[in-house]
Amino acid sequence: MSPGPGGDSAPASQTTTTATTSPRVSTFASLRVRNYRIHYVGSAISNTGTWMQRIAQDWLVHELTGSAAAVGVTTAMQFLPMLLFGLYGGVLADRFDKRRLLLATQSVLGLTGLALAALTLSGAVNVYHVYALALAVGLATVVDNPARQTFVSEIVGPRLLRNAVSLNSANFQSARLVGPAVAGVVITTVGSGWAFLYNGLSFLAPVLGLLMMRTAELTPAERAPRAKGQLREGLRYVGSRPELLWPITLIGFVGTFGYNFPIWLVAFTDQVFHADAGTYGLLTSLMAVGSVTGALIAARRGSRRLRFTVAAAALFGALLMVAALAPAFLVFAALMPVVGVVAMTFQVTVNAGVQLASDPAMRGRVVSLMMMVFVGGTPFGGPLMGWLSDEFGARTGLLAGGAICAAASVAVALVLARIGGLRLRISLRAGRRGVALVPRDPEELTAPA
Repeated sequence: MSPGPGGDSAPASQTTTTATTSPRVSTFASLRVRNYRIHYVGSAISNTGTWMQRIAQDWLVHELTGSAAAVGVTTAMQFLPMLLFGLYGGVLADRFDKRRLLLATQSVLGLTGLALAALTLSGAVNVYHVYALALAVGLATVVDNPARQTFVSEIVGPRLLRNAVSLNSANFQSARLVGPAVAGVVITTVGSGWAFLYNGLSFLAPVLGLLMMRTAELTPAERAPRAKGQLREGLRYVGSRPELLWPITLIGFVGTFGYNFPIWLVAFTDQVFHADAGTYGLLTSLMAVGSVTGALIAARRGSRRLRFTVAAAALFGALLMVAALAPAFLVFAALMPVVGVVAMTFQVTVNAGVQLASDPAMRGRVVSLMMMVFVGGTPFGGPLMGWLSDEFGARTGLLAGGAICAAASVAVALVLARIGGLRLRISLRAGRRGVALVPRDPEELTAPA
């Protein structure tokens, strides 16, 4: 059981060696829960529209400006509110009824899609309209994200939480497989405006789903009372627990510098492969194939160690660097599913692990902090990676992002090893692992720093 807000954290020596355990369940176990089935179907419809809008929005900005940096600015506008106000969204998620919060936020997100559709179809759209509506989406997401993430535990309970988080990721990534492919066809045949229109209308599905749920079958967490200092309390809670602090730190680096796929794929499509929106949609869909696979594999896992999470981040960074040096389109395209598998494995492992390690009364604030550093760094990482891609080429931008992710994972691994009383051993002897983490000698543990 995780310690409460005022409890002691786990012993440091257990941080890197103790796995979060739960009984193995079938891949689709959560779908046996009626409320979750409704939630899943509604999410599938709106997620498809969301991915259609992402592709159409990025391509529209690129058409209006001809700049990868402008695509980065659009992404930054969408995620800047999470950086500035993310923790407040977590406080609201802990304090209020999550279902009612989601009814409001999902309605707002649908209206922004309809507004962008009207501007585009009328021919009045300019890049500042896109920036403004991306900012509006970001403001709604500040509340929507922690409420939606933590609402899952109220639908399925703690036993199926890891499974439901994984299926939600598979749902989102399946839409990522379908949405970009459909968006590519829609953009090239009738224009971006129709993709925005579908996205706006698609939010009717989750809104109706929330209204159809049987509230008596939900298991709501105890709400946090209104009080002063709740933001500081959440930060102190995470800071006192290495099993929360360091995965959140790592996902912040990876999210800021590694999850800039719209920028890099647009840049590679245009600068390196000299192709159109259809190729951009294809590359995004190929990555989604791997992401769906990674999420479904994660749905069956009962436990994972922190070292697995760190290793997944390191492998992700290495794969980005390999993709940056891909000599031909076919090689680059073949790497996208592999990148997707590793990226999703890392993301699901962090998400489920952080939620399971958090006290229910603090979960909204913990998740909001995780999402704040995960997507809130995009206002810095997005424009930076876009500028590098514009100034020095798409390959340089992708190579830099991968190198930063790999370096961050190595740094976090060394910190966790020190907290856990481990050291790095490099051996050239036959029959022994060449590189391994082993317990430090007693003399090292007792020696003064």
